[in-house]
Amino acid sequence: MSDPVICFGQQPCGFFPKRFFHAKLLTARRLQQSVGGRIVYFCHDSDHDYRETTTPLRDLKTGDLKRLNFDHMGKLQKKYTPLYAKRIQADWQEKTARVLPCFVVPALVGTFLAVRAETVADFCLGMYRGLGLLDGIDVVRSGDPAVRSKAIDVDDFYVDVDYEGELVRARCQAGRLSLHRGGDEYLEIPWSEPRKSSISPARDTRLRWMQSVVRCTHYVAGASEMQYLNRDETPEIEFVERDAIEDSHGSLVDYPWIAEGSSGTDAAVR
Repeated sequence: MSDPVICFGQQPCGFFPKRFFHAKLLTARRLQQSVGGRIVYFCHDSDHDYRETTTPLRDLKTGDLKRLNFDHMGKLQKKYTPLYAKRIQADWQEKTARVLPCFVVPALVGTFLAVRAETVADFCLGMYRGLGLLDGIDVVRSGDPAVRSKAIDVDDFYVDVDYEGELVRARCQAGRLSLHRGGDEYLEIPWSEPRKSSISPARDTRLRWMQSVVRCTHYVAGASEMQYLNRDETPEIEFVERDAIEDSHGSLVDYPWIAEGSSGTDAAVR
């Protein structure tokens, strides 16, 4: 038998990640201690929803909540470009660093300033690595053309295409490409023949698409994932619900290992 492969999936979820992301990670590390093997983070950076990277932070003095996010290069890109290709305004990092001391300790401001990235997904992954969260973890990105080329074909998917000078993620249905404007409104855009390297799965096809590449033995899922995942499609996977965590949609800004001078891996397995 091959060694276990423990996987958890998540879109980039803020430059300080949501606490539910950390709960998935800790569950995976705990499982690894029990069964061995390696951990894979399936980073769904082909998602395009800019709301996923909203980063809620509380003022250290007043406790007031403020929601920060990236400054994107134009409205079309903000709304429809995949996270792996959403470009960040050049002055965003510097401007955000000036207000961060109101919300986080100085060491975290330093970690934030040390990241060098031009796109939203790259910046988030740079932060997660800088915070020690991904030590010893393999990252597989859904936006990677090499990953897409290895994956199986699915019948429900999105296509990354050029539209009005921007790369956008369009839904492909019945031979048409469309962008979701909100509610029941869609904008049909000119047809472009999908290439395998431009295709990413929809919600209901993501599991088997991912599994065709990752080939995991265990999958750590959030509560909502456990409700919609069609686990019958992948009977070879043992599904594990992530550990409960308080304020699951709040940002994780409490990193004791930074103050202690140890790594995120060391702290996570204590």
